[in-house]
Amino acid sequence: MIVWKSSVFPASRDVVFEKLQKLETLQYIAKPYATFEPVGLTEPVWTVGSMSAYRFRLFGVIPFGIHKIHIVRFEPEGVSSREGNERVPMWNHDITMIPLDDNHTKYTDRVEIQAGWKTFFIWLWANAFYTHRQRKWIRLLKEG
Repeated sequence: MIVWKSSVFPASRDVVFEKLQKLETLQYIAKPYATFEPVGLTEPVWTVGSMSAYRFRLFGVIPFGIHKIHIVRFEPEGVSSREGNERVPMWNHDITMIPLDDNHTKYTDRVEIQAGWKTFFIWLWANAFYTHRQRKWIRLLKEG
């Protein structure tokens, strides 16, 4: 199943892309729906070909396994990752960022989810999660 969410962000694509590269941005926009704690001693660096792993918790408290992220595209126009964990083996995430003008960017999350019999329930949660993420993105960008 596919989740597809778009919003217009109040910032240039360069600003959005700069923030997208920081783990603290992911942690901020995901809360309280999810938390991501890096596995290992170093902060992950997202580049094409990189792989990283996170302790993933639903709503910050329910352990949901080790979530692995493999970056297959990472550029200002968009990011693609192949992700998953024991409970959700396929979580393919594509982000596109289209500049509308100097201060606005159309941002789209497209996520393909496969989790067996759980797929529909994960898809419901993911729809709410990505709506929440984009609201938090907008708040973050407005705050500067």
